[in-house]
Amino acid sequence: MKDFWSKLKKFWGNRWVKFSVVSLLYILWFVVWTGNLWLLLGIPVIYDIYISKIMYRLVWSKHKAKKARSRTYKKSMEWVEAIIFATVVATLIRIFFFEMYVIPTSSMEKTLLVGDYLCVSKVAYGPKIPNTPLSFPFVHHTMPFSQTKKSFSTLIQWPYHRLKGWGNVKRGDVVVFNFPAGDTVLLENQSATYYDVLREYQATYGDREGREMLNKQYTVIARPVDKRENYIKRCVGIPGDTIRIINSHLTVNGKPLPEIPKMQYMYFIQTNGTPINKNTFEDMGVAVDDISYNQYTQTYMIPLTAENLDRVRKMRNVTDVEQYIAEEPNPSVFPHDTLYRWNEDNFGPLWIPSKGSSVELNLRTLPFYRTIIETYEGNELDVREGTIYINGRPADRYTFKMDYYFMMGDNRHNSADSRFWGFVPEDHIVGKASFVWLSLDKDKSFPSKIRWSRMFRGIK
Repeated sequence: MKDFWSKLKKFWGNRWVKFSVVSLLYILWFVVWTGNLWLLLGIPVIYDIYISKIMYRLVWSKHKAKKARSRTYKKSMEWVEAIIFATVVATLIRIFFFEMYVIPTSSMEKTLLVGDYLCVSKVAYGPKIPNTPLSFPFVHHTMPFSQTKKSFSTLIQWPYHRLKGWGNVKRGDVVVFNFPAGDTVLLENQSATYYDVLREYQATYGDREGREMLNKQYTVIARPVDKRENYIKRCVGIPGDTIRIINSHLTVNGKPLPEIPKMQYMYFIQTNGTPINKNTFEDMGVAVDDISYNQYTQTYMIPLTAENLDRVRKMRNVTDVEQYIAEEPNPSVFPHDTLYRWNEDNFGPLWIPSKGSSVELNLRTLPFYRTIIETYEGNELDVREGTIYINGRPADRYTFKMDYYFMMGDNRHNSADSRFWGFVPEDHIVGKASFVWLSLDKDKSFPSKIRWSRMFRGIK
């Protein structure tokens, strides 16, 4: 056995063996997997590291000698080298394998809670190559300690390219994606969606005047796909599906979608005048921010799961429970056109585009697909005297270049999702939410704020 390890050590000590193994791994990972032949330029660098050592003689040997002479230089450079190494490794892991994400809102409760820290798998659907490779590490779109200074450069911009993954997005998957309507941002009011604010201005002042006034009052900026806000929702519709919501009940291709066990709807709860104990809400997992109470009518308005709904109905001081169902048309709901009197609880039918499929274009179907044609797939679109023009030519059909998805939150009445801003393009998909590795309750103090029972729990 000792002789075997001695031979193995001698074999691996050969510089040509090291060069061959490292080159093979590099080609499989960075060239074959990414499909980028330009990365073959890295092979001469590997050759120099293990064989020719030109850079070592010109630079690194002097650096090594200086480290030997100066203890201060050695210590400081050890820290620099460690930081650079950690940054490179962490960046590669974040791009190709997985990324951390924290739940900021209650749109996915009770499946996911505010304060859940998730591991998001990039290989589930295949990692996508960054659109803006020149960026400050470990931040998203804004520099640390700043609300406005961008953390990336658009000097180099790469087109959309996704590597091979383990599978495709399926109905029911909990997916992290770049916010489609986040391509344009009001720098001084980033919490508001630009298009929602624009519609309000145009409804008040007219189309042209409203846009001009908005541009005067705010700094309007554009963000590339990979630097838009990250959202997390459940995929309820995949390419080619037709979805419809009737009185808050979702159907896909004419069939009811299986209910998510912890899905929530909003309910009105009438009491006999005696308030519900706050400890009861805490035991049910209802967040303080989600409790709305009208003291004049003794009525609560609270999101409830099916399990919590049964508990509420059995309470002695509860006289009536009624689910909230939106009835009036909501102009904030997609496709934001008076032709369609939809709302969040009565929506559709709506067909979800798939790559290579075609759709008839007319003034009635255009509201559904205008953003896709103009923004997501980069065409010039105009309507003149009732005729639709794409890239200057009359068009009565359009063929889609990408697949699209329809996303909804499990907290149905407290979720800004595809019902409000439409389809999610495939190039916006970031990854699949895999498991919760840490969970902190914002309504409690340390150490009781740690939700131990949720740690390292898979997401369904």
